[in-house]
Amino acid sequence: MKIRPFILIHSLLFLLITIFSIQPWPSLMLTIAQILYVPILLQFISTRHDWFNKRYYYFAIPTYAAVAILQWTDQTAWDGWLAAIYFLFTIIVAIYGISRFLKRGFIHLEEFSIDLGLVYLAMGGGWFLAYEAGWDTGFSAILTWLTAIHFHYSAFLLPIFIGFLGRKSKQKVYPWICLILLASPLIVAIGITFSRWIELVSVILYIVGIFGVIYLSFKCEFQNIWQKWLVGISFLSLAVTISFSLIYAYGNLSQWFIIDIDFMLRFHGFLNCFVFALLGLIGWSLHVPEPRTRPLSFPISQIRGGLVIGEQLLEKVKQAGKTPNYYGLVEDMSVYELNKQTIPPPIIHFYERTMDYQLSATIKWASWFKPCAALYRIGSQLMQQINLPLHQQEVNMTGGIWGIQQELDGRTAPRAWVRKIEDNIVFVALYSEHRTNEKNYMNIALPLPWSTMIGILDVRQLGTKLQLTSKRAQSQSDAGIYLAWKKHLFKLPLEEEFHIGESKKGKLRAHHKMWFLGLPFLTINYRIMKKNEG
Repeated sequence: MKIRPFILIHSLLFLLITIFSIQPWPSLMLTIAQILYVPILLQFISTRHDWFNKRYYYFAIPTYAAVAILQWTDQTAWDGWLAAIYFLFTIIVAIYGISRFLKRGFIHLEEFSIDLGLVYLAMGGGWFLAYEAGWDTGFSAILTWLTAIHFHYSAFLLPIFIGFLGRKSKQKVYPWICLILLASPLIVAIGITFSRWIELVSVILYIVGIFGVIYLSFKCEFQNIWQKWLVGISFLSLAVTISFSLIYAYGNLSQWFIIDIDFMLRFHGFLNCFVFALLGLIGWSLHVPEPRTRPLSFPISQIRGGLVIGEQLLEKVKQAGKTPNYYGLVEDMSVYELNKQTIPPPIIHFYERTMDYQLSATIKWASWFKPCAALYRIGSQLMQQINLPLHQQEVNMTGGIWGIQQELDGRTAPRAWVRKIEDNIVFVALYSEHRTNEKNYMNIALPLPWSTMIGILDVRQLGTKLQLTSKRAQSQSDAGIYLAWKKHLFKLPLEEEFHIGESKKGKLRAHHKMWFLGLPFLTINYRIMKKNEG
């Protein structure tokens, strides 16, 4: 169905519910979100060919009927069951948000904001069910109902509006503002549940984030002046409502009540429903910005590990032969468009004739990550993959390079570089390369239990040094660290970077650093020299 008839039908449905409703008027503040705002935004987000859009009416029609019946009838024994229908609908919406994320992973924060809004809706559905079913949540009925509203407006509509804004914004501060506002709904809920101090802090975070998003909305270029002002006024209204929320939260903490719940319902509720939500929805409906994401289409290894990787996997996938049948990780480094006049020849030679070199490594885990590394080490010794020691003593790495059966892997000329420390396998990495938009990338797969971690590295020359990095220089780059599981491929919140250069004549040093969520957690320093010079 086209969007205009869809909006008209839902507007008429809400009007019909309002006319025949026998419930107190404040209940309509939640109903308008359930019947009008949520369905329309779902239409803006979903695409014609995805599973949610194709099956939408099968679970949407019973949901809207259940919400209408709850408004048209007095309290009955069936209220909990009717609310459960709506809760099930929100669970399906959350699954849709997760499925969107699994297709993409931690790429484009604005899309993650939309995904999280879809997931948060299920929390609103859960609190709505608790209210209608009369469950004892430890709070009064009115606070249970207000929490349901909170997750429909602040935790569903706001993240989606922020996601739409992120599709258009070019400001570098956007990620920080977005992260503050994505975390705030959950912190507010925790504060309401456990601590008035946390509630107060969460409201202060909201204020910071909201003023940030107001700034972004007025710096952003919109389709037309009407959209700019409607979206801007929508976000501006939040500055007013959040100020009163701060006063209310302070009253709860200090017991000096300046405003009460009745005032919050009338003033705060009106602004949220008809200024923030309605004007925002109208504004974004004038032109829904297109996502900047693109399908991840580069070749990935089809090899998956079992519980144990190591040589057990290698025996199943390598080409025939008992000895290594490749000498280098790369056949020809010239595919990476390096300037051979300025880059030291040993760097090129190392990648093309890797087996001629010996490696010594010093591993250093970040202090904050050491407890995680110790726990992971227990499993990695059994798995025989990414099996790094905890100490910082220099160790010698040995191993070989074996050809992998291309029909099993699916990439061009794949080869496995196996590295050991003494008799313990440290890495089994399957190397290949691919080309996208006239640029070559190093394509590395590390099989894991029933999955594979994929590292797509951008190869860059920095003066006389070589850099291999998963960090993206451009939004359309393939670079990144991904996890392949079944048919899903999504980007992990990991980054890695190698720097390799000549330290002395013919001798190389490499520096490998990794980050998790932007925090450095692992550093490996390599000394690389020819075997006959060791």
